[in-house]
Amino acid sequence: MPGTYPGKVIRVHSEKCIDSSTSKVDVPTVHEMMSRGMRSLTGAKTERDAWGGFFNAKDVVGVKLNCSGAPNIRSAPEVVAAIVDNLIAVGVPATNIYLYERFPDQLNSVHYDRYVPAGVNITAIEMSRGSIIGYDPNTYVEVDFFGEDDTRSNMIRLVTERFTKIINVPNIKDHQAAGVTGCLKNIAYGDFSNVARSHQNSKTNTLTFIGTLANVEPLRSKTVLQVMDGLRGVWHGGPFSTIPKFRFYPKEILFGTDPVAIDRLLLDVIDNKRKQEGAISVWDRDMKYFSPNLADWQADPNVNRFIREPGHIQYASTLELGTYDLETIHHTELTV
Repeated sequence: MPGTYPGKVIRVHSEKCIDSSTSKVDVPTVHEMMSRGMRSLTGAKTERDAWGGFFNAKDVVGVKLNCSGAPNIRSAPEVVAAIVDNLIAVGVPATNIYLYERFPDQLNSVHYDRYVPAGVNITAIEMSRGSIIGYDPNTYVEVDFFGEDDTRSNMIRLVTERFTKIINVPNIKDHQAAGVTGCLKNIAYGDFSNVARSHQNSKTNTLTFIGTLANVEPLRSKTVLQVMDGLRGVWHGGPFSTIPKFRFYPKEILFGTDPVAIDRLLLDVIDNKRKQEGAISVWDRDMKYFSPNLADWQADPNVNRFIREPGHIQYASTLELGTYDLETIHHTELTV
């Protein structure tokens, strides 16, 4: 990161990709969106050439899912299946593809096995909550936020020991602590242990912690492609919202190698939707909107659980993880 195409984002929209009333996904449309997006990102004439510029038969590819909002909001299995099909088409063996997430209950609720070929690995890192076996004891970030006993966050062992490349597949979601959950948060909090400790009471340290984690090697170098699933989205109460009125349907997929550039656009998607719904901005830090009560902030879009830190995206740009300035982001919109 920021990869082969810094500051470049391809946004593919289709009204046909998902039915807003039933959430049924149109698979051929998703495949066409994937083809158009990857060819536009790379300039390749064919889908195979577009994917072949990133991956080959010798690669072991981790596909970082986002299932924290499952079963309602998650990396859509139809989007993930299209990614897997393209990896196999350029020669990556199914057994060298890993769909992975930290927690088994979230991962298993999506049933990715029904959508991808036999042999593809579907792996939960913590087979029991809090298990450290799946994490590398030698690769970690250590920081004391609130005087907690365990001050160390370790990177997933598959990242340090097995994967040669990683595809990041986040969703379009708001987040009570970070402002939004996009490419940066999914790849950072999703590849380290012991990260929820960064926010408690009204205070969150996500401003610097997200970028700090994403910057750690070999995670930074191995994450070569960002595919943001925006078929569905959550504009309030994320990541665990179960309230249907806070879901919406952007009906788009964003492609790039630069996580900061994509997340910068995501900020406007979420904030514009909140404004449309009469809700306070993700940038609003006034304590009058704060409540520690779960029922308050889950139900009311004008209540914050934490003082949000959407500035984590700009902070990540200071680590040279990507381009933040909208004037220097090369943004292409396509319609299928």
